[in-house]
Amino acid sequence: MESGEGWLNVLAEQGWVVCDDLIDADLCRRLYAHGLDAWLQGFFHPAAVGRGANRAVHTDIRGDAIHWIESDDTSAPVSEFLRWSETLRHRLNEGLYAGLQTAEFHFARYPAGQGYKKHLDQHREQRQRKISLSLYLNEHWTEESAGQLCLYAADDPDTETTRILPRQGRLVLFRSDLIPHEVLPSRQPRYSLTGWFRTGHDVPVPASHEA
Repeated sequence: MESGEGWLNVLAEQGWVVCDDLIDADLCRRLYAHGLDAWLQGFFHPAAVGRGANRAVHTDIRGDAIHWIESDDTSAPVSEFLRWSETLRHRLNEGLYAGLQTAEFHFARYPAGQGYKKHLDQHREQRQRKISLSLYLNEHWTEESAGQLCLYAADDPDTETTRILPRQGRLVLFRSDLIPHEVLPSRQPRYSLTGWFRTGHDVPVPASHEA
């Protein structure tokens, strides 16, 4: 992880930041291979929207499949990522006084033609999610591949502020409670590692519940 604090200042000032050099490139390649292998082994399941009795799969709203990372996963790239994420959590706490105590992560795969409509990551009933993380894994991703992450203004959710191409190794951090965002449909399968840094010590959402 780089020693500079510029990205922390940007995150604090505008509520989001894009970083292309915070995580080792070789680790990203190995995480991509791990996620692809998990998909081929059938470990992913369709992601849902809604909570409780209203929870259901609606691919017209959200079209990805997900595979949750367990905290005791001993596979080399995942355990290395979890150690890296702990360092990042401490950096966020030191720089933002965020009080982040736990984290949850999953691999996400969007098939070609699928995306995720505009939403916030922090639920009204559960406010533990504070900082969202998206790490992009696909190799050789170009503008023609599409699948951009769209971020919207915190004070005007109809105003798009940026579109971020999901190139391998690109990391996006943003405020879970403030930044509406949307995943645009891609033209090829799109892999990422996504998660949230949280306050509180409640148990992370299990694989059978909403992402």
